[in-house]
Amino acid sequence: MTRKETQRAPAAHFPTFDLASASLSDAAPPAALTPFQALLKRLSAAYGPSGSEDPVRELVRAELKGLADQIRTDAFGNLIALRKGAGSGRKKIMLAAPLDEIGVMVTFIDARGFARFDMLGAVNPLTLLGARAQFENGVIGILGRETRGAQRTEIETDALFLDFGAPSADASPVQVGAAACLTGEFRAADNFLYGKALGGRASCAVLVETWRRLKRVAHDVYCVFTVQSAVGARGAGAAAFALQPDLAFVVAPAPAQDFPGGNSNLALGQGPAIVIQDEDMVASAAARQILLRAARRAALPYQIQAHATHGGDGAPIQAAREGIVTGALGLPVRYLHTPSEMAHESDIENTIELLCGVLSDKTL
Repeated sequence: MTRKETQRAPAAHFPTFDLASASLSDAAPPAALTPFQALLKRLSAAYGPSGSEDPVRELVRAELKGLADQIRTDAFGNLIALRKGAGSGRKKIMLAAPLDEIGVMVTFIDARGFARFDMLGAVNPLTLLGARAQFENGVIGILGRETRGAQRTEIETDALFLDFGAPSADASPVQVGAAACLTGEFRAADNFLYGKALGGRASCAVLVETWRRLKRVAHDVYCVFTVQSAVGARGAGAAAFALQPDLAFVVAPAPAQDFPGGNSNLALGQGPAIVIQDEDMVASAAARQILLRAARRAALPYQIQAHATHGGDGAPIQAAREGIVTGALGLPVRYLHTPSEMAHESDIENTIELLCGVLSDKTL
């Protein structure tokens, strides 16, 4: 008896594929990055945990060449650039953005070569299991945790460790006191950008690009790229004390939670957030009005941040000397303080346009 050959009818709900003709080479190549995206990629990839900002600071310094009248680094490590205004009656304005990023610092290495560490900044332990930490010398450590008696939904900081694949403490490729940042590759797709340290580095790029677009400014503008922002906004206060500006505006990431179960009103693609208050500061009323007026005059979209969460550089600037009129712009970022921060290009663009409007206003 011969087997009767049958022909299967095409599935009603699933397409058929010609596997023989499919090829990975047929996939569309990724689009080339724009010059601004390339800048963001360089800044995002740069090593710069709190207290170790030198590499990213030098990247920003290189971008400022030809844009500033003066560039210097203060004793704290802040990068301070001055652009002199034209005309009489000009004010001294300070713009600030953070250079540093969250990370970890090695505090102990046991006999088997595993390292314990402290957090540098607001690192969420729930985001660390299996993540990678990169040290300044290029060494990569895998973040693990003790499993004996561990809860499935919680991670105790004391139970975390770094694994270098080292057989002993003597063979460890890093020493106690070494700092590391979390690794995450930069990507750009459909106006969305994501990468590690993206919120802070995009804030720095906003200041650089603002200066590129403004041929002339109405005021003396100091761009301060601050250090140790993630561990208490230490650099910003020192810079504000020295400069004693008439006005200050901080640009920094703000938590966007426009995802299932989020508890923030900020959303990607809806414009920068004009900050009413954050965890440490109630923004100066005069500075808020300047930002609101500039946004409305240019018909730019904006959001209002009124949640008292996520402090930044504003508080120590505002409290310097006898007090400084201080406002803040929040750049909406999803998954803040993780290796995969996400931002929207339109929010970055509108932040730049808003700052250009502020700096062009001779009536401040």
